[in-house]
Amino acid sequence: MTTTLSIEEIRRRVSELGPWFHNIELNGVPTAPKHFLGDYPRVKWQRFAGVIPDTLAGKTVLDIGCNAGFYAMEMKRRGADRVLGLDTDDEYLAQAKFAADVNGLDIEFRKMSTYDVGQLGETFDLVIFMGVLYHLRHPLLALDLIREHVAGDMMLFQSMLRGSPQVDAVDADYDFWTVSQFDSPGYPKMHFIEQRYAEDPTNWWAPNRACVEAMLRSAGFAIAAHPEEEVYLCRTAPRPQADGAVYPARRSHG
Repeated sequence: MTTTLSIEEIRRRVSELGPWFHNIELNGVPTAPKHFLGDYPRVKWQRFAGVIPDTLAGKTVLDIGCNAGFYAMEMKRRGADRVLGLDTDDEYLAQAKFAADVNGLDIEFRKMSTYDVGQLGETFDLVIFMGVLYHLRHPLLALDLIREHVAGDMMLFQSMLRGSPQVDAVDADYDFWTVSQFDSPGYPKMHFIEQRYAEDPTNWWAPNRACVEAMLRSAGFAIAAHPEEEVYLCRTAPRPQADGAVYPARRSHG
């Protein structure tokens, strides 16, 4: 239900809930008008919005790491029957709930970790996993869990990328003494950040393009489109290997 708050009341509440990372317009009131990336994330969304169907009627959407709910709200505006946003940050969830209310959009938000998505017990037609991977201590585990438990058909994925955009053709196997591939800029690499990057202690990883694409394939996602430098539209696919971060329990033979 659309809020009946006045412009001044909205402006006051936006200030109370700040700072905001998503700049969202709420009845003419921007939440982060001085964002260092500009009108973010709208400026980024405009570069890849075309890969998402214009109508999502009859579809369900899960937004993992929803922040203030920008993408969740865009999916609801495209007619998705159900949109569920997840985040572990109480401040972001409060922002998301307020923004959705002001915009009159029926969206559910829950406090839940990426690692806990199996508790939902359902799959979604579209999973949004934007700007989360590099904040996780265990990124490949997260992709495996998403593929195993909640990914129904499509996943919209984004990660911060650093290093070369080159993507090498990688052999299926290398012998123990062949090591030159590891020095190539286009070999899959993920840099570990022990302390901080961009003043953010939750920036744990900085993958290159080859690494992100290899991780997606390894987790069981086929890349259907690459509409923007950091963004991929993926379809679910068979995992290329039987064993990974998610595997059935095995009996001990000791």
